[in-house]
Amino acid sequence: MPELTIPASAGAPDLKAHLAVPAVGEGPWPGVVVLHESFGLNDDIRQQAGRLAAAGYLALAPDLYSAGGYWRCMRATFRSLSAGHGKAFDDIEAARRWLDARPDCTGRVGVIGFCMGGGFALATAARGFDASAPNYAHLPKDLDGALRGACPVAASYGAKDYTLRGTATKLETALARAGVEHDVKEYPGAGHSFLNRHDFGPGGALLRVAGVGYHGPSAEDAWQRILRFFEAHLRR
Repeated sequence: MPELTIPASAGAPDLKAHLAVPAVGEGPWPGVVVLHESFGLNDDIRQQAGRLAAAGYLALAPDLYSAGGYWRCMRATFRSLSAGHGKAFDDIEAARRWLDARPDCTGRVGVIGFCMGGGFALATAARGFDASAPNYAHLPKDLDGALRGACPVAASYGAKDYTLRGTATKLETALARAGVEHDVKEYPGAGHSFLNRHDFGPGGALLRVAGVGYHGPSAEDAWQRILRFFEAHLRR
């Protein structure tokens, strides 16, 4: 589907976004907000949204860098993630509300994110979503606070992602402590960004040696878990 714009919070520029709609049936369908990595709204994220649409979800991927200026937007978005509030959170809420208000949406909306987007998916789990799937997400500073009243969480990590070593265990312990239904898995053969197909160019081989990049078996298992989780919590 073509790119579109959706209303942002009051006084802010409209959000650019990509919407993927199921090709079969007329709905209504559950919705999923798809949150991008630091690279922005690119072809990989559009493909992730397409996979969700093929599974029967309205998948909306907002461009958190809609204001323009890659480096400026990226820095501001990471500052918002670190602070736990700010424009990026407002934009994610605007995307959730826009999906929820569509006549072809059931009113149940989940969120999925990758790396930076995974951090936002985890940080917004208690902010109106019905299920969250953060992938290789850094943990919020106040993890217990962020998980208070959170929706069910399905999180995926790679054991070769040395920047996040031990994160899966910490998150699973915190989710259990908070009484949040969860499915957390760490994949032994995977590193960072194992769900994302990126063309890293000439440096790609070095990144793969460092454990960064797509890992097919782990990615497919993670997708099956995510789809089962969304089926259980977004279609009931």
